[in-house]
Amino acid sequence: MKFYLVGGAIRDLLQGRCPHELDFVFSGCREDFLSTHPDARPVGKSIKVCLWQGRECMPLQGGHILKDLATRDLTVNALALDSTGRLFFHPQALEDLQNKILRPASSGALARDPARVYRLARFAALWPDWQISEEAIEQMRSLSTVNLATLPAERVGRELIKALHGAKPGHFFKVLVEGKALLPWFKELADTMHIPAGSTAWQENSVLGHSLRIMNAVAGDPLAAWMALCHDLGKMKISPAMLPHHYEHKQRGVDLAVALARRLRLSAIHAKAGALSCTEHMKAGIYEQLRPATRRDLLWRVHHSGFGPSFWRMIDAKSGKTISATAMADLQAILSVHLPVVWRDKGRQSANYLRQMHCRVLAEQIRHRNGVLGQIS
Repeated sequence: MKFYLVGGAIRDLLQGRCPHELDFVFSGCREDFLSTHPDARPVGKSIKVCLWQGRECMPLQGGHILKDLATRDLTVNALALDSTGRLFFHPQALEDLQNKILRPASSGALARDPARVYRLARFAALWPDWQISEEAIEQMRSLSTVNLATLPAERVGRELIKALHGAKPGHFFKVLVEGKALLPWFKELADTMHIPAGSTAWQENSVLGHSLRIMNAVAGDPLAAWMALCHDLGKMKISPAMLPHHYEHKQRGVDLAVALARRLRLSAIHAKAGALSCTEHMKAGIYEQLRPATRRDLLWRVHHSGFGPSFWRMIDAKSGKTISATAMADLQAILSVHLPVVWRDKGRQSANYLRQMHCRVLAEQIRHRNGVLGQIS
């Protein structure tokens, strides 16, 4: 029984990167593998995978390593290394690797497993300097919504989560748009492609384009990228007669953000963070114009959500200003306030008095800043 290390691990090694996942294939059938490796266990139904010592091992497709490579998703992943150190590769693999091109390994590569559509989009987010081949886009467009709908939600969600960690997370959706593959999993985003983000005097972009720009601006913070994706979803619920204005889109986006997270089987954290970005981004964007009481309540809600740093990073990217610096300074000021002993343990009265103290502190912060700015000017 021969073993081969295959796929992305070889690609990473050839590029000088440390592989994160090691996948193996073997000659023979799964039953032979299990009989010679009693500590292994079969997993999967449609694909005969064996899990052995934390590694995925699969039988060779077609009975030979070169035939197996032809069944892979992309040429740059159609690579294998045997136990003697001999390298096997798709005819275009090394050239595409050198030229940084993402190309299907065969004419039916994406149709063989539609989840490869989202994997391809994820690679675009991780490696924004790579090119997507025309063959890849054509194969994406040839897949119907029905084909993509057959995928388990978890597989699509996992690819999105990985893309959110990318150098350009917005490129995940840019590729799906080009390949006409937003439906059915990202139907909310498909509806925002042709909705203006705002008045043309301020924004000439679509809602989707605006959101993807912010996602790329917060690269390195996956939760901020997710909130950027969700924050304007409510604009798709606005009547066309009201455009380019989007009155009351904040609350309308909450259900959409939660539905998207649930459809993709994402965590409750994603559902809550997406909802927060919908309800609070408008006030946060004009934070420095808010009254002390409004500032305090906004700061309090965002802080107790647990998503504060990512939320304010998203707001900075959206506004083009460092609003977070002022907000974080104000937050520290109110967190340093403590109730006098006589006002403790009085329930709602205690909460109301603490809020009043917070508002007074913020009012003083505002006066101090205005005074400093006045002296500078």
